[in-house]
Amino acid sequence: MLPFLLIALLSAVAQLFLPWWSIALVTFGVCFWRSKTGWRAFGAGFLGIAVVWFVYALLIHLQTDGILTGRMAELFLKTKTPVFLLLITPLLGGLTGGLAGLAGRQVRAVFRAKPE
Repeated sequence: MLPFLLIALLSAVAQLFLPWWSIALVTFGVCFWRSKTGWRAFGAGFLGIAVVWFVYALLIHLQTDGILTGRMAELFLKTKTPVFLLLITPLLGGLTGGLAGLAGRQVRAVFRAKPE
């Protein structure tokens, strides 16, 4: 639970000042520091980033009355319903966060491996 909250809070703040890919750095660092297994690292990274990106996308959708998300969905997905865009956005962000978290956990495992 703690890695999920740390990832969500730190990535939300980092995205205000840094590029979008800063979420991978935050997730990598938190999972390097706190995760116990690879599955937990992937899950915490995926959920932490997916929740933040869904909230951001929903806020933009509500602020523009769906005009921006509707046009983006029409441009990218060739459909007039922005719901697909609101579902794909957290999926892509979650995969980025999940893979970065898994990488952080695996790098930690490499450094902790005992030489034979």
